[in-house]
Amino acid sequence: MSGINDVLVTGTEGAASDYPIDNWGLLVALLLVALAAVISAVLKLGVERRLLWATVRSLVQLLAMGLIISYVIQVNQWWLVFALLGVMIIAAVQITLTRGSGLPKGLVLPVFLTLLASAVLMFSVVVELIIRPQPWYAPQVVVTMVGMLLGNVVSAIAVAITRLFDDMRTRRYEIETMLAWGATPLEAAMPSITSAVRLGLIPTIAQLASSGIVLIPGMMAGQIIAGGDPVQAARYQFVVLAVISSLTALADTLIVMLVYRVAFTENHRLRTDL
Repeated sequence: MSGINDVLVTGTEGAASDYPIDNWGLLVALLLVALAAVISAVLKLGVERRLLWATVRSLVQLLAMGLIISYVIQVNQWWLVFALLGVMIIAAVQITLTRGSGLPKGLVLPVFLTLLASAVLMFSVVVELIIRPQPWYAPQVVVTMVGMLLGNVVSAIAVAITRLFDDMRTRRYEIETMLAWGATPLEAAMPSITSAVRLGLIPTIAQLASSGIVLIPGMMAGQIIAGGDPVQAARYQFVVLAVISSLTALADTLIVMLVYRVAFTENHRLRTDL
């Protein structure tokens, strides 16, 4: 995988020197978002303020992260890399719970454990077994790869836990009947668990199936634009998509198995405030 590392490093440098995005480019992008906001206002969609706020927030956050990563790369210390990853995981917990809707209390620890386990798997498998950077904590590889994969996991588990509790509310009478006939909480919740994991996987499977024909994913496109070898970029992108699919399945399964008990009381009854 030394070629992949070369693509990542030289591609990043090439992007910065060959095709820079200046302030005019950023302004054009902002104007396009402003046009979308105007369309929303004319059609009375009611999302223009959220769209503009999300755009400004995204620009500030991305530029700030770029500066932070530049500093971490310059310092090149393993403890600083993992400190940044820790902050990212904590922020991911808050984002996950914000994206979910109708969620009961008591999910912070399960979500944190799921994201932590996912991050450990990302680092161990993707970074250390597949990419194998030198040094092993190379910030430009570890932070960017874990951050990208973590973002996909956040979206997937937010969908999964939202679907889990929505489905259990819909099946309330069925679940209560199953419990009354002696079923365990896990047995009663299993149809909802299966539905939640399946729904969380659908976007990932769709992206995996359409990549290369309908869609050229961001990492592959970025490396090609930066002058990297298209075949190596395709290999790199496939590894990322394959890992995302696997991690999504594992994370969705883990989170729903950790949180389904929140819907039940200590005496195995479905909570009335669910």
